[in-house]
Amino acid sequence: MTHHADHELAQDTIVVASGRPPREHDAPVNPPIVLSSTFHEAVDPAVGDRIYGRMSNPTWDPFEEALGQLEGAALPALVFSSGLGAAAAALSLVPTGGVVVMPRHAYAGSLSLADDEAARGRFALVRVDVADTDQVLATLDTADLLWLESPTNPMLEVADLRTLIAAAKAAGVTVVVDNTFNTPLVCKPLDFGADVVLHSVTKYLAGHSDVVLGALATSDAAVRTDLLKHRTLHGAIAGPFEVWLALRGLRTLALRVERSQANALYLADKLAQHPALTRVRFPGLATDPGHQRAADQLNGFGSIISIELADVAAGEALVAAVRLWLPATSLGGVESLIERRRRQPGEPATVPEALVRLSVGIENPEDLWADLEQALAPLRPGGDSTR
Repeated sequence: MTHHADHELAQDTIVVASGRPPREHDAPVNPPIVLSSTFHEAVDPAVGDRIYGRMSNPTWDPFEEALGQLEGAALPALVFSSGLGAAAAALSLVPTGGVVVMPRHAYAGSLSLADDEAARGRFALVRVDVADTDQVLATLDTADLLWLESPTNPMLEVADLRTLIAAAKAAGVTVVVDNTFNTPLVCKPLDFGADVVLHSVTKYLAGHSDVVLGALATSDAAVRTDLLKHRTLHGAIAGPFEVWLALRGLRTLALRVERSQANALYLADKLAQHPALTRVRFPGLATDPGHQRAADQLNGFGSIISIELADVAAGEALVAAVRLWLPATSLGGVESLIERRRRQPGEPATVPEALVRLSVGIENPEDLWADLEQALAPLRPGGDSTR
């Protein structure tokens, strides 16, 4: 993508303008889908000619270019067949016998993967409360890799990313940041000094709950080479059609994030006053423990709200009673989703049983609130819970 050298494009322009084909007569404005498993004989395989679909596909390139640019990476990102495939590649950076420091709360798939690798003896695993900066700092002397997620899934704890990343880098510790909840429009961890940024592209980047993809971004050429080697050898490659859909979804990322964040803030304010709830977790609330930290380092507060009810029965009743919200797992799509998280077998035991996670979409906020309000009404103290 070309633009005037004296004018830096804004993020909401980059999502639209990046990854476009060259401006040539009769050329398409959108990159085409290339459906081929193999390519014409390479002149020199050593220089990176495509050769075979497990190594490269022209449809990946525009998306990888766009995401790398959005994250502020010096290199194109790498797309994977799933977020967990990307997580596996990121964990491959840990030397055998090394030490991984990971949040006690994070994406359940990443936690389960790390637990499995640790159980096999690949590395030692240390769990921390990422909101407790001193606790994390105390682990860095022996760590090889620090895995961060902020806000965490689903507890929405906020880490001091600047302090933790700077300390890790000073100690020679590789830093991986899962940026799925934030997107690069809300946070760019590479700017803080992180080595690798991870995304479940399935979520906000693609944005329509119709693909399963992951991605990693880095500015370190040697690290990218290692990650690319892992993708090629382990085969966690993305289908061209899915990546094309993800790039199409990326075009509206700025609009979707702006709307869903505004909706989330509106709903969180309403929910915080509701008597049926015992706690509302959302960094955008001034009363939230992570509010000031999030305000200092993020460009927004995200679109995920976690609420806690009196007990499991109340949580299940809420999910069963909504009509506009969709009772389903995952997050980051245009539609609003609701789920009691501990129904998932991989969720940490420290997540409250009655915690319900809301992924706020882009519907009319009044409609979203009306649906929640009618579902919560019988759960008020003294309410009619028999309906």
